[in-house]
Amino acid sequence: MRQAVDRYLAMRQAAGFDLVNAAYLLRSFARAAAERGETHVRAATAIEWASRGPSVAQRDARLKTICRFARYVQPEDGRHDVPPVKHFGTHKIRRVPHIYSRDEITRLIDAARQLGPPKQLPPHTYATLIALLAATGLRISEALSLQLTDVTPRGLVIRKTKFQKTRLVPLHDTTHAGLDRYLTSRRHAMSNGEHVFGTDDGRPLRYRSVYLTFQRLVKLARLEVVSGHRPRLHELRHTFAVRALEASPAGRQRIGQHMVALATYMGHVNIDATYWYLETTPDLLREIATASEAFLNGGQP
Repeated sequence: MRQAVDRYLAMRQAAGFDLVNAAYLLRSFARAAAERGETHVRAATAIEWASRGPSVAQRDARLKTICRFARYVQPEDGRHDVPPVKHFGTHKIRRVPHIYSRDEITRLIDAARQLGPPKQLPPHTYATLIALLAATGLRISEALSLQLTDVTPRGLVIRKTKFQKTRLVPLHDTTHAGLDRYLTSRRHAMSNGEHVFGTDDGRPLRYRSVYLTFQRLVKLARLEVVSGHRPRLHELRHTFAVRALEASPAGRQRIGQHMVALATYMGHVNIDATYWYLETTPDLLREIATASEAFLNGGQP
């Protein structure tokens, strides 16, 4: 079974999927099956193996990983079982994201500027990083991967990120000017290194450091904790998307076109990921509900 797992992973990776967790799970399952002397997927074995997960959500995710693999290999070899995908009877529930107000973003940037003496680079680095995430909706991984050559007069070149796609992200003139000011400071403080956001010694800024620093900034900015959750770094991206939807042109047809443009801009491989942002856009949801009610009552959509 291990060879079939390797072929499956190679095929999915070639299609642009990030399968680090899936690879770990599938190889773990293949070892468990081998210990039982099994060379094909068996539903009972898959369920027993998936049941080792510490939570219902993790058990469900483990089993669904095996189901996807089994559906791939079964057409070539009918001796594989496809386990019941809904065996654990759970579904993913997304936490409602925190949508930052303009004042909250300003407070985060101001807090970043207090991270050290003004002549040192870190205060400028974190203030610019937060401002860029808020103004562009970039993923944090995309921002941290930016190299100096990716900053062009036409915008930012985002190279092969989450879904192995490269795209151009245009910048507003004010965003471009702010980034240029930071790059000038960066050149004076750090002559080496290829990344836009780096440490004083020229190494690229790492996510773990950014994560921990952002937690400090949330406290310094005195942002409110809602339902036991602190605002998260990734929610700057959610905020950008929601504000973009709220600024959609009038009319449902034009909103639909706006959604497609936003999905392309944000690098979504599937527009479903963009539609999810409607959950935190009440005005648009109300318009959709009104249109749906009119249609069900015999009117025009």
